[in-house]
Amino acid sequence: MASLNPGLKIEAANADFFRHVALPSTEVCGRSIYDILHPSARNVLSKHFSQLSNGHGTRFVERVVAMRGHDRVFSAEFTGIAVKGEGDDLSGVVVLMSPDDEPAEAAERPAKPTPMLTALDARILEGVATGASTVQLASRLYLSRQGVEYHVGLMLRRFKAPNRAALVSRAYSMGVLTVGSWPPRAVPDFVK
Repeated sequence: MASLNPGLKIEAANADFFRHVALPSTEVCGRSIYDILHPSARNVLSKHFSQLSNGHGTRFVERVVAMRGHDRVFSAEFTGIAVKGEGDDLSGVVVLMSPDDEPAEAAERPAKPTPMLTALDARILEGVATGASTVQLASRLYLSRQGVEYHVGLMLRRFKAPNRAALVSRAYSMGVLTVGSWPPRAVPDFVK
């Protein structure tokens, strides 16, 4: 649990919060909540925080990817609760972060994204995430069907995924695809 001021800077947090983000209070307090979250979380959370500050609702719950230390990530359920001051003005936000149980391999992912996709791979992954077929992708990207299947096969091996659904799921869990937007877009940090 952490307490944020109306500007979304962390004012205080409990021991569990510091343990989850694997940083001492001196590195967390005074920083924006977005500094401890993966960049993909900003799109979704900014809308929720804006609604809280405008008085449209008193709480929200969202799935996010957060940072653990400087070099790892984890997924969590993120709850924001508005704290009202005098005259129903927003005086702060209390956030609760409940990390998912994760396998050891997920905890070892680097926080600084390493480019793992070419621009073409990114377009194909985005298409697969929207449910486009091989023929549709081939037509859209001016490739042969075999060319699309070749790139999909490379990504399946790179992401260690057995099929297209698992590929998209792994891409989302690693933060390669943006969260909270449609159609899905590859995060530029992962594109060479």
